[in-house]
Amino acid sequence: MPQDAFAKIVGEVSEAIADRPLDGDLETFLNSRFPAHGPAFKALASLCAEGESEGWLMAREAGGIRFGRAVKPGTDAGRFSVDVVRMKNVAGPHHVHVTGEIGAIMPIDGPATFDGKPEGWYVYPPGSDHRPTVAGGEAYILYLLPDGAIEFTGR
Repeated sequence: MPQDAFAKIVGEVSEAIADRPLDGDLETFLNSRFPAHGPAFKALASLCAEGESEGWLMAREAGGIRFGRAVKPGTDAGRFSVDVVRMKNVAGPHHVHVTGEIGAIMPIDGPATFDGKPEGWYVYPPGSDHRPTVAGGEAYILYLLPDGAIEFTGR
């Protein structure tokens, strides 16, 4: 089942990062351990597309952004929640990463970037904030939040 395959991969990622600090070293580790052109990353991208078409991922939409929480904290991804969004040349709502954010940028069409970053993994430390922005095309962004913590500011 695709949901089981998705849960297995995000479980492997969350186990690999466990209690590591959310910093540049973690970003380097993820891009080495689960590279954008490697099997796990490609499988995640394929499962995001499959989950969207089957309706078990990104079931909601607002402001041209499809989104949804795929995994709650304390389940398949350990202490992390897992959300997936689909964005195309748009900036999302401003928010603060209370405990940090770990994400995977998976272009769908064009050389889409996320906050100026190309395909691959990114890590934002605790307390960081942004308006998530996809430019240059369309992409899935899968992100893990420690303890599911995120604070939307309305700015």
